[in-house]
Amino acid sequence: MRWPLLLAGMILTAVTGCSSTAPTVMVSVGDQEQELTPTQYCLDGKSEVYRDQDPPPVLRVSGDLPIRIDVPGEVAESGWQVQVFDSELEEQLGQVDAGNATSLDEIRTGDAATPEYYLVIVQDAGADCDGLSGAWPIGFVRG
Repeated sequence: MRWPLLLAGMILTAVTGCSSTAPTVMVSVGDQEQELTPTQYCLDGKSEVYRDQDPPPVLRVSGDLPIRIDVPGEVAESGWQVQVFDSELEEQLGQVDAGNATSLDEIRTGDAATPEYYLVIVQDAGADCDGLSGAWPIGFVRG
């Protein structure tokens, strides 16, 4: 029977913090909630860049609302930040350090100078993947 081996593998994964899938990040604004998958991630010591993904999701927002970002423990443990980019994801406009927190709600939809912008949740790079870090982008359009 394979159940004891499967259970032992699950326990080992839970204890060591390793995962066979990249974690997701949750972003919520008002009554909108979006689960994000990474565009790049270091998984089990191997750099993964997911080029075949759809474009990042974009939320339409009005007013000046708080943006709540929740990350799993494995992302928080290594440290993370939120980078603010222009509407083309080319120019970085700012950055908010989240440290080792599992959630952040200090950013508001009205904080960016432009009405269209992206936030990219970026996990601090680990040495085991030659500096590649996890990245989860999401766009916002005010109006």
